[in-house]
Amino acid sequence: MPRHPLCHNRAVSGKGTHLTTLAPHHDGSPLYVSDSSPALGDVVTVRLRIPVGYGPLAAVRTRSNPDHEPEWTDAVPLGSADGWDWWQAPVTVRNPRHGYRFILLHVDGRVEWLNQSGLHQIETLDAEDFALVTTSPPPAWLSDSVMYQVFPDRFARSARADERATPEWAIPASWEDPVDPVMPARSQQFYGGDLDGVIDKLDHLVSLGVNLLYLTPIFPAASNHRYDASSFDRVDPLLGGDEAYVRLIEAAHARGIRVIGDLTSNHSGDRHEWFQAALGHPGAPEEEFYYFTDAGNTEYVSWLGYPSLPKFNWASAELRRRFVEGPDSVVAKWLKPPYNADGWRIDVANMTGRLGDVDLNAEVRQLLRRTMIEINPDTILLGESTNDATSDLQGDGWHGAMTYPGFTRPLWGWLSAPNGTPYLSADGEELTEPWFFGQPIGGIPRYSARQFVDAVVQFTAGIPWRVRLGNMQPLDTHDTGRFATNAAPGTVPLAVGLMLTLPGLPVVFAGDEFGLVGADGESSRTPIPWGSESEPEVAERMGLYRDLIALRHEHPALATGGLRWVHVDDDTAVFVRESADETLLVLAATGEADAELTAAALPRAAAAEVLFGDATLAVAVDGAVLLSADGPAFAVWSLPGVEVPAV
Repeated sequence: MPRHPLCHNRAVSGKGTHLTTLAPHHDGSPLYVSDSSPALGDVVTVRLRIPVGYGPLAAVRTRSNPDHEPEWTDAVPLGSADGWDWWQAPVTVRNPRHGYRFILLHVDGRVEWLNQSGLHQIETLDAEDFALVTTSPPPAWLSDSVMYQVFPDRFARSARADERATPEWAIPASWEDPVDPVMPARSQQFYGGDLDGVIDKLDHLVSLGVNLLYLTPIFPAASNHRYDASSFDRVDPLLGGDEAYVRLIEAAHARGIRVIGDLTSNHSGDRHEWFQAALGHPGAPEEEFYYFTDAGNTEYVSWLGYPSLPKFNWASAELRRRFVEGPDSVVAKWLKPPYNADGWRIDVANMTGRLGDVDLNAEVRQLLRRTMIEINPDTILLGESTNDATSDLQGDGWHGAMTYPGFTRPLWGWLSAPNGTPYLSADGEELTEPWFFGQPIGGIPRYSARQFVDAVVQFTAGIPWRVRLGNMQPLDTHDTGRFATNAAPGTVPLAVGLMLTLPGLPVVFAGDEFGLVGADGESSRTPIPWGSESEPEVAERMGLYRDLIALRHEHPALATGGLRWVHVDDDTAVFVRESADETLLVLAATGEADAELTAAALPRAAAAEVLFGDATLAVAVDGAVLLSADGPAFAVWSLPGVEVPAV
């Protein structure tokens, strides 16, 4: 049987109107799970919410699979509230990642299975079960964060930058010059942004409401992106050196903004001191840090064949000692005084420790986490995994990931309308087929709202809820084109709104709030046009970001509340983020929205208060709810919290 999300729809009389029929629901939020950070052996109470009249049911059970041997518990009814029957069951946590699902036994003999991918008529995959994770949780501040990503060369240039000589590898550019996407300028065009420039603009971040700053690499290198580090032990003097980094973090902390860095665990640059010590020097201690393939140490494995990025060999105990393990390692140094950074985003985390039949990835990510806990447990660890990251996101290492298929790519598919504007590739070829995350599939695929939701469900179904909340959720990044480049008319508010209301860590790539565009990852790295803030279009876009970020901060259910889809059709997606204190109803529609919901789908909707957007919520005498809007539309309402029967 095909899978479907946790709600489904059936058409009723009336053009464009759909009546949502309810389905059983569970997620990893506090409404349904008594402890999201259990220890091995703990008993966690899990709850299931079933529409009144569903069934009738003979029994409800949970099924876990500890040590790959099934274990069952019986659920007991708690009572009914607002059109829902509630059940709860004990689950004993027996593995570091303990999966469980619900089994619904109908009186007529039918059996249904509920896991994170939905409700099923046949037995389902263990990989998509709900999951409890026993490893140390991320700091509480992660769920309250809105991230702002800065590419240092292009963000802001302080007066101190004028005192520094242009490096030998660089092609100098003035701040107003357009980005040159053709090699060698693609990686060597140099605008000279620095860390003191970031300090000068921290109040801009405060005005937006962001409270987590992510800097792409700040180590010395021979490129504008600095992913080819020549050292991990010092900050690039072109950025202001170590002292500027200290100044930046202190200034950010004083404003309530945390700061994380970017570290390449998969490779170094070919100018790195470790690599240079081993290159052409057989027998050097550092030769085991890399994959040299000839006797003279002159040929080696590199990231995707780029010779400037030699790949690390994580079988080396000495590499682990210098890079990760203990208080004197690279990882530890920048988390300690005088720097006091708040965590790391790890570049190419998906390939780290992996080469052919070698897979040391789990060992490396667990070492990273262990060292960070020892140095400062109030830090976060995020990994880059640009495609399906499910196998690596099971709670044993990364608190979350920069990953695109669970939100960013399906969002582009739903809300884009490319117009064929030409742009230049790295080799100077003019292209009109829109860039889509490096995939040679003929441009940006066309998704409906229903397909958007299906993709989100599919790519998050195998990730424990606690880890999903830490996944970075950007519209775009320094490695992608900018969403606004191909956005369909009127859809930017939908995109920004969904980024800030769906579960995950919202990410603003610097410049998005200015309305910047860019066809691909390099073209998107545009110098920020400071001074344009008062221009009408820029001011409007900034106002959109400020309003929606404020909404996120003012309503904790958007950070930690559960997720329940209440209506989905080809043009419209409607969901709620729920807690015991408040429910946030969110509507996103590209076309005319017209959805009829039962009273139980949105209990106490008569008390709804509009928070954002232009849409209509009407409540009938029997409590049924009609949602309507002329798309494109994005709207949010506040409703009372979810009532759970007393135990």
